[in-house]
Amino acid sequence: MKLHFKTLGLCVAAATLLVACSEPPEIAAKVAKRPDVAPYMGANDGFMTKGWTPGNQASWTESTDKRTQGQNEYSRVK
Repeated sequence: MKLHFKTLGLCVAAATLLVACSEPPEIAAKVAKRPDVAPYMGANDGFMTKGWTPGNQASWTESTDKRTQGQNEYSRVK
């Protein structure tokens, strides 16, 4: 009888491991990345930062640097 409990325990452990390995892939992360379009190309819509024009890499870099410095605690304290 004791052998049956060990076998049952091993089967439960194996089933748990197999269920954990069958997780579906995250498709949203694959859709978000588009390697065919540079990040500074962007979209021409109402959600753009002021001073940034789509396709201009220099203005895109400037706007991201400015936004990053606004989130930096060291520069906000001064």
